[in-house]
Amino acid sequence: MADKLIGKKFIKKEEKPGNNSDATVDSKSTLKRNTSKVRSKRKNDDKRKRNDDDGFDTKIINIRRVTRMFKGGRRMRLSVFVVIGDREGKVGVGIGKGPDVRSAQNKAVSNAKKNLIQVPIKGNTIPHDIVLKHGAARIIIKPAAPGTGIVAGSSMRAVAEVAGIKDMLGKIMGTNNQITNAYATVEAFANLRQTRN
Repeated sequence: MADKLIGKKFIKKEEKPGNNSDATVDSKSTLKRNTSKVRSKRKNDDKRKRNDDDGFDTKIINIRRVTRMFKGGRRMRLSVFVVIGDREGKVGVGIGKGPDVRSAQNKAVSNAKKNLIQVPIKGNTIPHDIVLKHGAARIIIKPAAPGTGIVAGSSMRAVAEVAGIKDMLGKIMGTNNQITNAYATVEAFANLRQTRN
């Protein structure tokens, strides 16, 4: 190993293994190369985690900051409400809390997977009308003609999209709470029955 004094710092130079004994490598450059490899590896790990959702599409309905009182004062956390679905009839909703959005979203997705339901789909719409009351939410859902699209607001549209429904008419009455309306929509879909053609 050879040491070189540059400025007022010593930079150690290492010999490269192999046939060229004259070639030297600066330890700073090897450090830079190693850190870039670590960064690229982290990026690939993040991509893998995002794609590892068992074929479910995830939509975030609501993110809010919640606090809890402790002896030392208030502790802030984030609450995330998500709806997941495979666009083939399976849909579920879940809430997760954590110190940051990513961890809260992961918890919410795992909770939603535990509460999956199968929605009966007739063509691209639902089989029949349904009126449902859930808490302060009152919703009406009706089947629609092909090409109509999803005519519904707020969280009802998100639940219908990830469930795989393409044509539907919906009306939300009562509360404006997105979480309550999403739960009401999922309950309404669970109460649907497959009809004969």
